[in-house]
Amino acid sequence: MYKSMDKLKKTLSLRDSEEDQGIVTQISDATTLSWSTRIKGFIICFVLGAVLSVLGSCLFFLPKNGVIIFAVLYTLGNLLSLSSTCFLMGPVNQIKKMFAGTRVIATILVFVMIALTLVCAFAVKNKPLTLVCCVLQFLALLWYSISYIPFARDAIKKCFSACLE
Repeated sequence: MYKSMDKLKKTLSLRDSEEDQGIVTQISDATTLSWSTRIKGFIICFVLGAVLSVLGSCLFFLPKNGVIIFAVLYTLGNLLSLSSTCFLMGPVNQIKKMFAGTRVIATILVFVMIALTLVCAFAVKNKPLTLVCCVLQFLALLWYSISYIPFARDAIKKCFSACLE
């Protein structure tokens, strides 16, 4: 079991060599959580994020402020789920991977959709538009998430192009 955990830990790490470590990395290493604590933190954050998203979806049909509560809880849930991976690879590595060349557009798209969801809920106060933004937020987060799976985007593109032909 520990060998698979070590492989996962090595896969999620971005470090090339010990020589490339800066002051941020040295501070990070000094305050590192144990691997089991990282896994527990990841699971708790991810599950809590999923619960908030589902709870927000259930509250969508409340009269008056239901759309605002929905948008806030759904967005907070997605942000919490997204940030749960910070426990696995650390916040600095998470940001480096988020803005790597292969997923920078997906990352920007996720944050744009999060902002649009909140704008539609608070400023526009339009339920159908807020719901559309939440669906697009989900799709953007899905596209971002599959960017971590090798060749997954290419497979999905080929599948959709085959279906459309």
